[in-house]
Amino acid sequence: MTIPPAASLHDPAESVYKHWQQLNQWLSAHQALWRTAPFTDPRPDWTVQYPELARYIEGLSDRACKLFDEHPERLAERLSEFLPSLGERQSLVTLPPMTDQQEIVAASTLPETRATDMPGRKRLQAGAFAAAVQPLAHPVLDWCCGKGHLARTLAAQSPAPVTGLEWNDALVMDGNRLVRRFNDDVTLHRQDVMAPDLTLSESVHGVALHACGDLHRRLIRKASEHSAARVSFSPCCYHLTATADYRPMSDRARACGEALALNRNELRLAVQETVTAPARVRAETARISGWRLGFDGLQRALRGVDDYLPVPSHPARLAGADFETFCRWAAEKRGVALPAGIDFHHWQRFGERRLSQVRRHDLVRHLFRRPLELWMVLDYALFLEEQGYQVMVGTFCDRALTPRNILVDAVRACGTPLAPHSHP
Repeated sequence: MTIPPAASLHDPAESVYKHWQQLNQWLSAHQALWRTAPFTDPRPDWTVQYPELARYIEGLSDRACKLFDEHPERLAERLSEFLPSLGERQSLVTLPPMTDQQEIVAASTLPETRATDMPGRKRLQAGAFAAAVQPLAHPVLDWCCGKGHLARTLAAQSPAPVTGLEWNDALVMDGNRLVRRFNDDVTLHRQDVMAPDLTLSESVHGVALHACGDLHRRLIRKASEHSAARVSFSPCCYHLTATADYRPMSDRARACGEALALNRNELRLAVQETVTAPARVRAETARISGWRLGFDGLQRALRGVDDYLPVPSHPARLAGADFETFCRWAAEKRGVALPAGIDFHHWQRFGERRLSQVRRHDLVRHLFRRPLELWMVLDYALFLEEQGYQVMVGTFCDRALTPRNILVDAVRACGTPLAPHSHP
């Protein structure tokens, strides 16, 4: 299969649909590589379909695994020797930066002295987002604003007051205290953005930094329903949705007879990256994952059923326990009888070996995280175009700052055009 390079998103609206089509075709052609989760299936079908690729992946050193997990573009290039169509990945996921002028980013970022209660990474993300949406020409509405970190960042650049909507009373109260302390032209309101009677002004510029799942989809629909002047958002956590399966928002994607059908677990794949997690968190996650895999091997042997048995999220107290304690908790939760004399040390080692295998098999599956994410984001862009918006899609910061670095910026066709310097 050969797919032409993705069209530039600065071409007419037709290019967005062509890009979406290319991604849809490429993802569909490689479903065997990403539909099955290696964590639940010790031998994914693709390992039989592409034995040379499987042998290469399974023979990787820990150092090579780490390198390829941090640089999936290098892995795609290397694996294209076994499956040439993987070499098309990079052209399909490349997006333009919304701004490459670091002086604008620096000027748009809150100084540390004004960033109380604002983690350093969040402060930089908000500053990069603010730089990418300059200039601001409409009253800004920060959607799902939390304590108003983005709202306060944007207020310094906004010609009009900034408003924030947040359902959590405590966050609203804390945020408004910060606003008063630093004399920001911002007001945060307690509001459930999912409320059916919520309305938006036509003059508003809706913004959202990492609004999750149905929350950012709600912003898209509400903004278009009320003809908001502009909407700029960085989506996150696509799997947090009330529906079991993802249904494309745009008419054109829905009309495509070959459009992918994605369930929640497959939507979750798009955001399974931990490039920003502390080393301690990664180590704890790895230990618990090994325990889960060890228990999985044990329960298959005890039950005589070679199927994965899901175990609920563990209580925090188990993080400091040992493997046997975890197994006894998991067995009680799933009704698995544990006979006397179990060699827990054997099954713990089994889990560690399985985790090593999963890490290698997951490298292949993880090649499709960004393509799946962009497939969804381009559907959002198509929907907004269908509602009369001029839409641009790009990145607002480097992946090292946050892997959720895609920004959708949509201006109502009769509104103020996007500034050239913000969207090179």
